[in-house]
Amino acid sequence: MARRKGLTDEDLQLWAAYSRTLTRLMPGRAKLVLPPDLPPPAPAQTVTAPVAARPGAARPAAELGLNTAPAGLDKAAWKNFRGGKTRTEARLDLHGHTAVRAHHEVRHFLEAAYAGGLRHVEIITGKGEILARELPHWLNAPGLRPLILAAAHPHAANTGSVRILLRRRRA
Repeated sequence: MARRKGLTDEDLQLWAAYSRTLTRLMPGRAKLVLPPDLPPPAPAQTVTAPVAARPGAARPAAELGLNTAPAGLDKAAWKNFRGGKTRTEARLDLHGHTAVRAHHEVRHFLEAAYAGGLRHVEIITGKGEILARELPHWLNAPGLRPLILAAAHPHAANTGSVRILLRRRRA
């Protein structure tokens, strides 16, 4: 059976509906208009399940911000952490890693450090913008965010490294 070239009518409808939600990135470009013989796309159906709040359920941790003092850490401890006066117990250097491999390494490094009872670790991303940009997203992932109390660059001029203060393990 020969494959039909171009988009099907259903694909055109979906693309037209999607393109109406976008803003233009380049001047002079117009949104896709459906041919008059095609019916308008059906509205998308969203299914939402009610979320019941359970008494005593833990709240999700607030989003982690780099260089932002967390709640529950006194000013002196934050100043020592931020200023680099606390000794780094382990380092992970991501130079030469792809983003996928770096994400895998970060996850395993932080899980192992937390399991080992370490508190102060450092992740070196280098000056490359991809890993440095992605690291805060990885740290805020649901699997890692509960392990981390704070994150900061060791120096304002050194954005290629992030120091991380892990939470204490509860017995």
